[in-house]
Amino acid sequence: MSIPIAKKYIKDFEKLGFGMFVHFGLYSLIRRGEWIAKLGERDGSLPVEERDYKSLMKAFNPQSMKEIVKTAKFAGAKYITLTTRHHDGFSLYDTCGLNEYDAPHALCGRDLVREFVDACREEDIVPFFYHTTLEFWHPDFENNFDRYLEYLRESVKLLCTNYGKIGGLWFDGNWSKQGEGDVWQEDKLYGMIRKYQPDAMIINNTGLSELGKVGHPELDSVTFERGRIAPLDREGMEKYVAAEMCDSVNMHWGVAEDINFKSPKELIEMLCDCRRVGANFLLNVGPNADGTVPEYPTAIFNAIGHWLNIFGEAVYEAEPFWWGEGRNFAVKKGNNVYFFCYDLCRKGSEDVVYFGGKEGEYLFADFPVEVKNVRWMDNGERLACSYENGDLCIELTGYPYGVDYCVRVAKAEIK
Repeated sequence: MSIPIAKKYIKDFEKLGFGMFVHFGLYSLIRRGEWIAKLGERDGSLPVEERDYKSLMKAFNPQSMKEIVKTAKFAGAKYITLTTRHHDGFSLYDTCGLNEYDAPHALCGRDLVREFVDACREEDIVPFFYHTTLEFWHPDFENNFDRYLEYLRESVKLLCTNYGKIGGLWFDGNWSKQGEGDVWQEDKLYGMIRKYQPDAMIINNTGLSELGKVGHPELDSVTFERGRIAPLDREGMEKYVAAEMCDSVNMHWGVAEDINFKSPKELIEMLCDCRRVGANFLLNVGPNADGTVPEYPTAIFNAIGHWLNIFGEAVYEAEPFWWGEGRNFAVKKGNNVYFFCYDLCRKGSEDVVYFGGKEGEYLFADFPVEVKNVRWMDNGERLACSYENGDLCIELTGYPYGVDYCVRVAKAEIK
C-alpha cells in the first residue's frame, strides 16, 4: 500500500497553516454563546422573549466586516472561516427569496458575506464559508427532511455562485441525524459544489466524538475539534485528505460572558503541534454584535501575529519532516529545515530570573539529513551542531534576558 497523491487544491490548503474561525450571528446580541437559544430553552436560563431570534433582527446592525478581517491579517491568518449560517438558521448572506431570515432583512439591510469576501480579497486572505446542516427551527427539518435538504442545497448553491472563487465550505451538524445510507444526501450536495466550485475544499465537521474520522469520499479534510490533534495514517487511503484542528480562544464559539481564555503560549503551542503533523490550526473568535473583535481576543491574536512575524516562514508551506521523543520536531521547506523547540530556559542572574526550562545538547535521533548553519530565527545566533551515524546533536541555547517566544525556531540548510 502507498499514500495517495494530494490534489493541488488540497496541498494549497495545507500550506495555509493558520486560519481564523468566526462565529457571528444574531446570538452575538445576547452574548451567551452560539447555542444559548437551544440550551437556554431547555434549562430556562433564556427569557421567553429572546428564544425566537427573529425578534433580534430588529437590532442586528454590525458596522463593518472589515475589522474582523484586519484582525486576522495582523494575526498572520491566511484564511477565515465565517459562519454564513449557524444552527439557528439566520443567514449572513442574501438568501434571494428562500426566506426572509437573513441579514438583508435585518436592521443592517446588507449582505454581510459580500462585505466579508470583499474585505478578504483586499487583504489577500482566502474566504471559507461555514454553513450549518442542522437548523433548530426550520419546520421541514423534523417534518419533511427531503424538502429541507433541497432547501439546504439551494442555500449552499447561492454561496457557490454569488461570491466568486472561495477557499472552501465547512459544514457542521450531520451528527444530529444518524442512520443507514446517505441520510444527508451528501452525494447531491457535494456534487453540486464540485459543479460550481471544483477547487473548493469540502469539509464536514465530525464533532467532538469522531475526531479525525474520514467520511464521504468527496470530503477533503478531516476535523479535530477542541485541541486533540493526531497524525493521520494515509497509507492505503483512496484519496489524500488534509487535517484541520479547530479550537476557540475561550470556552465558547460565539461571543459570551466568558473570561476563561487560553494563553498565547497555549495557543502558539497548539499551532506548532498542528504543523508538526502537517495539519492546519483554525482558531475561533466570537465578535461583538457590532462586528468588532473583543479587546482581549484581539490581544491574543496580536500576540500570535507577533510570533508568526518572526517564525512564520517555518509555519506556512513547510511539511512535516522529523519528530522523536518529547515535543521538539522539525519541518522542511525547500532546502531548509526548521527546528521547533519547546520549554527553553531564560538566561540571567539567578537573583532575577526564574530558571524554568532547559538548554544544552539536544539529540535529534535518526535524523534524515545532515544540516549546516543552524541559527535561531529571532536573533541569528549560530548553534553548534554535530552529525554522527545518523544522529544530529544541536546545542540549544536559552532565551536571552528580556525574551521569551514560548516556542523558538531554528533554521538550518541541508548539506
